[in-house]
Amino acid sequence: MSRQAVMKHLNILEEANLVVIHWQGREKLHYLNPVPLQETFGRWIAKYERNRLSALDNLKEILEQDKPPKKR
Repeated sequence: MSRQAVMKHLNILEEANLVVIHWQGREKLHYLNPVPLQETFGRWIAKYERNRLSALDNLKEILEQDKPPKKR
């Protein structure tokens, strides 16, 4: 990947506020900004995760009941 391509990608990430830039003398350091990623996770992914966690909780309750498992 060329240096220009890397800089183009970093500029896009910077505009999206996904990376934070810190200048150290002549060096331009890029750091991941986790806040927008966490917000996106909360809006888009967490709603699907709730169903999975609910299903796992139900499975746990079923498995922890005093009844022995059914034989197949």
